Amino acid sequence: MIPTLLRPATAGTSGQGLLPVLALSLLVLGLAGCGPRDERSTLERIREDGVVRVGFANEAPYGFTDTATGRVTGEAPEIARVILADMGVEDMDGVQTEFGSLIPGLNAGRFDIVAAGMYILPDRCEQVAFSNPTYGIGEALVVPAGNPKALHSYEDIRDNEDATIGVVVGAIQWDYALDMDIPENRIERFPDHTSAVAGVRSGRVDAYAGTALTVQRIIDRDETGEIERADPFENPVIDGEEVRGYGAFAFRQEDQDMVAEFNARLADFIGSEEHLELVRDFGFTEEELPGDVTAEELCARGES
Repeated sequence: MIPTLLRPATAGTSGQGLLPVLALSLLVLGLAGCGPRDERSTLERIREDGVVRVGFANEAPYGFTDTATGRVTGEAPEIARVILADMGVEDMDGVQTEFGSLIPGLNAGRFDIVAAGMYILPDRCEQVAFSNPTYGIGEALVVPAGNPKALHSYEDIRDNEDATIGVVVGAIQWDYALDMDIPENRIERFPDHTSAVAGVRSGRVDAYAGTALTVQRIIDRDETGEIERADPFENPVIDGEEVRGYGAFAFRQEDQDMVAEFNARLADFIGSEEHLELVRDFGFTEEELPGDVTAEELCARGES
């Protein structure tokens, strides 16, 4: 049955007087289909609801799904559980996505925090708000067994015209490769580290560049003997400084109250015995502690 207000005009009428009524009716129907808007801040909502959604990229040891248990774990999710529980939020839902989709997904509201060990970089600071870092780390390469092209640095890849390097979409290693003057046509981008390592195994690329812990974890779990970690390896030196990445949690820019409270609790936790015990199984030690560097300082490094 057609609602009375939306029935067509009867014979002998022009229908012009019906247009305002139709417009009003459509507005009423549209409003009726909208649920109540949640005016709470993210911090208020997760506290009151008792649950937070975290985005991760399934990259061990930073944030990944334990296939045996289905639990979202890794350095970042486990730290997040401790800090958020201290803030009164007991439940955490994981949302897995590709690394390059983490920031867009966060800003689109798919999740409330990025818990993926994401490096604090100036261009990312323009898009999201970072917590202070939870670790600092250098780089490494996965290469075929025997390292046939003798690749021990980004410079080795740059100087060998036949050498190619694989990186994950959205990861800092793309920038490192460009900064070290490796031509773009010799840099292959993969959606995740699993496909990048598969690229090394198949010969699609000659090396995969990742963080030292990611690479070591890959090698430790390899049962094929087809790959190895490039040893020795020289970290890239950019603008006169050896690179060291600092990983942290990312939040939406408008969630500054949440960042401030998260940081306050993080300051008392990072470097404690509880923290070191928590992350030890993921390969983190005192050597990976971030020191006194802050997100503000790291974000400012991009300012001219």
